[in-house]
Amino acid sequence: MEKEQLIEAFRKKKQWTIKELERKFQCQSSKDFTSLIQNLNALEQERFLCNNHNVYFLIDDDEYMIGKVKDVSKWEFAVIQKDRKVYVPKKYARNIFDKDEVLVHKGKKFNEIIHVYSRGITWVTGTFYWKKDHFIFYSDLDMHTRFLIRNLDDYSLSHRMKAVLKIEKYGDPLVCSIDRLLGYEYEKGMDITAILSRHHVRQYFSEPVMDQANALEKEVNKHDLVGREDFRNLLTVTIDGDDARDFDDAISIESLSSGYRLYVHIADVSYYVKEGSFIDQEAFARSTSIYVADRVVPMLPFSLSNGICSLNPHVDRCTLTCIMDIDLNGHIISSRIVPSVIHSDMRCTYTKVNAFLEGDPDVCKEYESIGKLLKDFEACSRQLQKRAVERGTVDFNTVESDLILDDKGKCIDVRCKERGFAQEMIEQAMISANVCVAHTLNSLQIPGIYRVHEKPDPEKLSSLLQLAQSLGIKSSFYPDDVTPKQLQVFLDSIKDLDLSQIMSTLALRSMQRARYDASCLGHYGLALKEYCHFTSPIRRYPDLIVHRMLRRYLFRKNSTLREKDYGKCERQAYFVSERENEAVLTEREVTDCKKAEYMEDKIGQTFTGKIVSVQAFGFFVELPNTIEGLVPLHSLVDDFYNYDEMASCLTGEATKKKYQLGQKIDVICVGADKLKGQVSFACKEE
Repeated sequence: MEKEQLIEAFRKKKQWTIKELERKFQCQSSKDFTSLIQNLNALEQERFLCNNHNVYFLIDDDEYMIGKVKDVSKWEFAVIQKDRKVYVPKKYARNIFDKDEVLVHKGKKFNEIIHVYSRGITWVTGTFYWKKDHFIFYSDLDMHTRFLIRNLDDYSLSHRMKAVLKIEKYGDPLVCSIDRLLGYEYEKGMDITAILSRHHVRQYFSEPVMDQANALEKEVNKHDLVGREDFRNLLTVTIDGDDARDFDDAISIESLSSGYRLYVHIADVSYYVKEGSFIDQEAFARSTSIYVADRVVPMLPFSLSNGICSLNPHVDRCTLTCIMDIDLNGHIISSRIVPSVIHSDMRCTYTKVNAFLEGDPDVCKEYESIGKLLKDFEACSRQLQKRAVERGTVDFNTVESDLILDDKGKCIDVRCKERGFAQEMIEQAMISANVCVAHTLNSLQIPGIYRVHEKPDPEKLSSLLQLAQSLGIKSSFYPDDVTPKQLQVFLDSIKDLDLSQIMSTLALRSMQRARYDASCLGHYGLALKEYCHFTSPIRRYPDLIVHRMLRRYLFRKNSTLREKDYGKCERQAYFVSERENEAVLTEREVTDCKKAEYMEDKIGQTFTGKIVSVQAFGFFVELPNTIEGLVPLHSLVDDFYNYDEMASCLTGEATKKKYQLGQKIDVICVGADKLKGQVSFACKEE
């Protein structure tokens, strides 16, 4: 019996028992029966069939859906599959948890989760409290279950001690064991430590890694200069955030009659981190540094990230330099990449460079020695920016949060991060270097890892256009084949600033997620055919891989490992993409936690915000400082509200009152759950 015969049988009749299948396919021997079971198992793994108590049924898209669980409210889960979403009452989803991958049966009256493919939560963080005569464990996440902890007696517990549990068996209760104790819940930064632990973030370096890192030389020696171009006499600066501690990149610039020669110097991490070493294995396992409110969890040990690899001022450093000749219209005429050595003359900050560009007299005096460099760099960057706009780069107009913590680690303010032209200058320089390196890899067929961003999902873009139409926003592109420039023209046409920002966010959500790939697939958002990450090897492993490939195939002209490296880069690209996604989720969870913490003492206060998302269960309001909260549908008691998904609005049946995207609204903060990272609002009565 072939697998195709089984598929045909299930297309004719959606549900079969094993006995029915035995009869249909006339299984006469144990070999026939084994073949039947093997094929059924294969179709289960392919998600074509599901087995429920020896009854196999076809997973029909009309009746079933496979997706990831998201805990959205006290009463229901959302199950999400790309752009599809269904809601399941929690009473029909017993022993189901956030991030589980499940099969949903879509019923006429209610939806039900009938199968779990994989568990999204394998570790739980929480706190032990001493109650009467025993310890009770309260998890940080509301998991709607009890805990049975097998190894309590192996640990010396104290009241309010935080711990990480490993889940051994799912059910009610959850069977767990203590993996490690973290400390007391009231200790500074313990809330963030718990989130990092829950996401399996590697927070400490092992002894072999530290021994290797500490054994590295602390300064550049003569033997390090062999084969390097010497740029130590070039005026060179770093420009970073005020609180930056490690410096991946530095720039130098020369004014030419035809334009500019821009030097982008990048820390030569691959010179110090040898492939396969303990440091390298740990860096790959981490794949990225993680930046949260009170700390950086680095990819590399401190002695590298802040020491010998960091382009600190007034010391020699080994680098790879991308040298670009750029004409007066921002076109890169030529480029080359070389091993180099530099000596940074000054550590500049975005704040002060922005002040310099605005003519602040105190900063102009402080930066007098590098004034011409900054002016030339500004002029060059403005042409690069102009060229990017002409090319069609999409500006999604996103705003980042800036969390202000006190000396005890509590969030005392949330602001919008300010962005001046100094940030744009560095961004344009880094993008230009990344483009030149990607072109070198691609044109010379050097194995490597590219940063790719593919075309947006036509269905999501179509939904965006329908929403725009309902809001009176005109568009003139087709969602099936929209260019980045057409998308940017559409976003620029929205004159209402609040609505423009919301539509930019929705357009960003319609994009496919940027990722890493061993193939050069282009970057849609930047409107580039060739792009990679080369400029941050201290904090990103893909950049380190690119450096290694340049050294192996461009500088040393090796050709023997090419096919092997292609395969290795494919595997590495998938892994580092997954690690990056997890890092983004971790950083977002910490941010949400701290925003909720900030709102804890503001219950009852009134705020003015704008509606940024409307759903069947309510709408989200964003405050000017980026804090977002839900106004749940059940709190709107003045009328019965109908949800119009196409127009993204809620409309009252009797009053015809509308809550729609972009609308300014006064809300009262009625709840803030730090552990869930959620803020709740209610509409202020008029």
